[in-house]
Amino acid sequence: VQLQASGGGLVQAGGSLRLSCVVSGTRFSSRGMGWYRQTPGNQREFVAGMFAGSRTNYADFAKGRFTVSRDSDKKTFYLQIHNLEPEDTGIYSCKVVIGTQEFWGQGTQVTVSS
Repeated sequence: VQLQASGGGLVQAGGSLRLSCVVSGTRFSSRGMGWYRQTPGNQREFVAGMFAGSRTNYADFAKGRFTVSRDSDKKTFYLQIHNLEPEDTGIYSCKVVIGTQEFWGQGTQVTVSS
């Protein structure tokens, strides 16, 4: 199982980004997944997740500005972020859970300038 995250970059505050996580090596449609981030000086934290039946869950800080979605044909999960803030700067990673195992992507850097 491999996950490839991409889509990060340098953006100005107020801008938007769409992060992608391509999943390979496993059946896609029934997998639960999550987006996490690690901001400078902090531990990695949960951002948003999508589960069986397309149910979604968001951290409190992510509600309203972050949207998780998927394209099963492309085996890809997305994290759309609007109205980016400097506090959103960090490394964003995706995770898939299969049974009791967790598989992580390598992370993509998001930098928001003020």
